[in-house]
Amino acid sequence: MTQIDRPFRLRRHDRRARRTRTVTAVSAVSAVSAVSTLLLALASCSAGDSARPHPGPSAGRQAKQAPAWRTHPGSIAALGDSITVGFNACTILSECPAVSWSTGTDPKVDSLARRLVKRPATHSWNFARAGALMNDLPGQVAAAAVRKPELVTVLIGANDACRPNVGAMTPTASFRADFTRSLKALRRSLPHTQVYVASVPDLLRLWSEGRKNPLGKEVWKLGICGSMLRDPDDLTKPAQDRREKVRERVMAYNSALAEVCGKDPLCRFDPAVFDYRFTGRQLSTWDWFHPGAGGQKELAELAFRTITRRQG
Repeated sequence: MTQIDRPFRLRRHDRRARRTRTVTAVSAVSAVSAVSTLLLALASCSAGDSARPHPGPSAGRQAKQAPAWRTHPGSIAALGDSITVGFNACTILSECPAVSWSTGTDPKVDSLARRLVKRPATHSWNFARAGALMNDLPGQVAAAAVRKPELVTVLIGANDACRPNVGAMTPTASFRADFTRSLKALRRSLPHTQVYVASVPDLLRLWSEGRKNPLGKEVWKLGICGSMLRDPDDLTKPAQDRREKVRERVMAYNSALAEVCGKDPLCRFDPAVFDYRFTGRQLSTWDWFHPGAGGQKELAELAFRTITRRQG
């Protein structure tokens, strides 16, 4: 090999070596880049998984929907006190279930049964009793369960506040416990039955409206709702405080009814009965305490609105 060829070959060898080193370096850089990209992707995926909520044991299953409220039940059972049996609505000191707001047959009242049930004569029952307290409700529930009604109406509580004196009123805790027990018993026997619960009427408004009639005030002296109606013309502070205590107890009853009923998807509480601005024209002309036929009609209308209200 000539000396001229040797430098040429060396130069060519050097170029090949440099080319090899360059390729090797590029490959190494590419490999490092690929590994880095892979690591970044894995880290991103891991972070996404940790941020994303993990499916629970019920994933994939549809959420359980609340049972649908039927606006036209096939049968009705009425529970409650003297209001629901139409006491003193037709004649003195007697029940008149024909004008009951819930199950009555009188077309002038147009009860819930007449409005909602196709065959009210055979598919509506009244288990309310004059003088009933909340602690009587479980017994009425048991009687109604035998008939398996699709709708149960409840209007009770006025007698728990209408006692001879304020101290004799049913404690709110007892009232709540008895209503809770009643609703649980009903639900065990009738899991699909709907329940309409009317609020307890405003007894202070009853005093305010009824006292306008001189004859009404004379009847009240016989001992009707002494806690509220005793000495109706006494406007002293102690008398006013007494009446306010009764009203506060009624409001506490209604809060208990609303709370307990609200936990049952097939129960509707109606505050409109307490809020209704009735006048003496809706009261019985025998005692100016119970609803007359006109008052029964208004109760039926209020209940009808709540029961036929669409869900949502």
